[in-house]
Amino acid sequence: MRNVIVTGGSRGLGLGIAEKLSASGFGVIAVARTQTDMLTAAMAAAADGPGAIRFHAYDLTDTAGLPALVKELRKAHGPLYGLVNNAGIGNGGVLANMPDQVIERLTRLNITSPLTLSKYVVRAMMTGDGGRIVNMASVVAFTGYTGLAAYSATKAAMIGFTRSLAREVGPLGITVNAIAPGFIGTEMTDELTQGHRDQIAKRSALKRMAEVADVANAVDFLFSEGAKNITGTVMTVDAGNTA
Repeated sequence: MRNVIVTGGSRGLGLGIAEKLSASGFGVIAVARTQTDMLTAAMAAAADGPGAIRFHAYDLTDTAGLPALVKELRKAHGPLYGLVNNAGIGNGGVLANMPDQVIERLTRLNITSPLTLSKYVVRAMMTGDGGRIVNMASVVAFTGYTGLAAYSATKAAMIGFTRSLAREVGPLGITVNAIAPGFIGTEMTDELTQGHRDQIAKRSALKRMAEVADVANAVDFLFSEGAKNITGTVMTVDAGNTA
């Protein structure tokens, strides 16, 4: 069973990705600060399927401890084949009024942590037979959105990171891609009113919002044999909102 780390895998989008990869036969290691009831239920359900979901508690803002985390995961679960850098925070607010400590925490979790984690996971992959990395970006990285300047900057950084890392690790048989979801129904978008949701759906080509399952399916495809020659790309999943 090939092991895949999914950060932020205890709820929302991360949990949806973990469930989908597990159903495809991967051994998923969900890394998050706490284990939720939803994750516990998913772990139990996965026990009867082709894959597995395991939980490892870790605060990903502790970037200094990431080398030890990767070492511990390898020791506990075996070789690492994949990484989904999904964990992130989406603090909104006009940049001029945003506290410096909020900006620092946002960039630490959304940029520094996934880059550092990827560094040590790639090292672990070098002894294996290739691998897959998927980074979670966002459509706001290339469209912009009022009140999300800092968040948009972090997601744009993930796209640049994806393209450059793909070239670095391609000779090792490791693919690196990004997915840019639009507005989907997760805790990050709970603050949207029904009116805002209706507006988003109205301006989308498909007249609806994308769902967690749509993003999870995209990740699953990028981990499949059918995507073995896809790397350095950004896949948009937004029901045609940015078409």
